Amino acid sequence: MPPGMSGDGGGLTRKDFSSDQDVRWCPGCGDYAILSTVQRLLPDLDVPKENIVFISGIGCSGRFPYYMDTYGMHSIHGRAPAFATGLKSTNPELDVWIVTGDGDALSIGGNHLIHILRRNLNTQILLFNNKIYGLTKGQYSPTSEVGKVTKSTPYGSIDQPFNPVAVALGADATFVGRTMDRDPKHMKKMMRAAHDHHGTGFLEIYQNCNIFNDGAFFEFTEKETKSDRALFVDNGEPLTYANGAKGIRLDGLRPEPVDLTNGQWSADDCLVYDETNQEMATIIGRMFWREDLPRPFGVLYRVERPTYEDLLHQQIEAITEKRGAGDLDELLRRGNTWEID
Repeated sequence: MPPGMSGDGGGLTRKDFSSDQDVRWCPGCGDYAILSTVQRLLPDLDVPKENIVFISGIGCSGRFPYYMDTYGMHSIHGRAPAFATGLKSTNPELDVWIVTGDGDALSIGGNHLIHILRRNLNTQILLFNNKIYGLTKGQYSPTSEVGKVTKSTPYGSIDQPFNPVAVALGADATFVGRTMDRDPKHMKKMMRAAHDHHGTGFLEIYQNCNIFNDGAFFEFTEKETKSDRALFVDNGEPLTYANGAKGIRLDGLRPEPVDLTNGQWSADDCLVYDETNQEMATIIGRMFWREDLPRPFGVLYRVERPTYEDLLHQQIEAITEKRGAGDLDELLRRGNTWEID
């Protein structure tokens, strides 16, 4: 067994998952909080350390596997889901995590992302969203807002940005959540929920890039504005925010903010969240463009569905039982053959 591998998940601490590599993110980067939260979470999961694998693509988030004292792979741009699919399909006992960014996952990796979500591979996807290309020094990304001035959009971006949650829901993901780097307690809770889900656990993490896009999410993460701008959903609970002073009700299929302090409305009038309701998740998940509505955080959708690797191995076993194990040498030599002198 490799050094540092325990053989079981018990007795491990955060230090057991911290590698000896110098962390080379910019000082103050939100990635530090995400790394710390993952390292604090893993000892709680009771997963054998030798079964844990982190796979990343390209970008600042791509360095994540170097900082974890686990198995891992720094793969190629946008293709981490493809590597994870091959690994998990052939070794279903592994606990595979995908670490990616808004550029890596939603630009060149867009097709790979939607297909791993629809296939429902049993893995966790941590999407670091800072609305910028950080590693390549500040170009606009697929989540940058319209009008964003960057080195590649000196007159302002004219692209409509992605809402990653809506992308995941549109791909029929079985678990969709959102959290933020500046709320470690909530972030750890959401990572645990994504991990406990049997299927693809997609978790978008609002992550501050203090060098190239500082403050992109401060309205949702900072104490002065967080209560008014962030809506934390809980399954079976009414949608209220601003310390209970405001709520969300449905006017037909349109979410509407209401004042819960003037006597006209109460929490009983607010929408009670059902995380298993895909239609409700779609409505709330698209609370993204309207300035009069808060941004939702939490488990936005969760449903059980057979996983890709389970179905794959069931299919292989059924065919093997019917046709036998087969012979690779015989297969290669079957049919017309010839010799070259």
